[in-house]
Amino acid sequence: MKQQYGELTIRDATLQDAGQLCLWWNDGKVMAHAGFPNGLGTTTDAVREKLQTNTTGHSSGNHRHMILYGDKPIGEMNYSEVSADTCEIGIKICDFSMQNKGLGKIILSLFIRTLFDELGYGRIILDTNLNNLRAQHVYESLGFRKLRVNENSWQDQLGVWQSSVDYELTKDAFISFL
Repeated sequence: MKQQYGELTIRDATLQDAGQLCLWWNDGKVMAHAGFPNGLGTTTDAVREKLQTNTTGHSSGNHRHMILYGDKPIGEMNYSEVSADTCEIGIKICDFSMQNKGLGKIILSLFIRTLFDELGYGRIILDTNLNNLRAQHVYESLGFRKLRVNENSWQDQLGVWQSSVDYELTKDAFISFL
């Protein structure tokens, strides 16, 4: 996948991205929302190995993508097929200087449009930490519908109980910011 909109690009992650992903995944500030306030403690080689299983095309498996602003990597996103009609997505704008600029809505609009129109999914699901109010606002502005709140459903790396929110989006409810 390669999608562009103005200065923004979403492209398949490659083995050359392993070093950047490793930096982000080991940064506790970047990974705290996902339950890893101490980071993942991974290596570039381990990330490279994970990227080798990154699938291309439209099939089951994990599809990891890099988000660039100009030529600069600013984040990552992924999707995985849950069923023939449904995929699950995740996104992180890892460069904190690029957050709170409205880019998330645009990046997600570009990604979601591709998933619906080019890859043929009819439903997109995701979950986010209940404390991540900024993400919830973005998802809801795009038309995602809150399905449920899962109270104290998992423990983070430090053993602190966390709650999550499950969302879904159908093509007819999608509000694009492109």
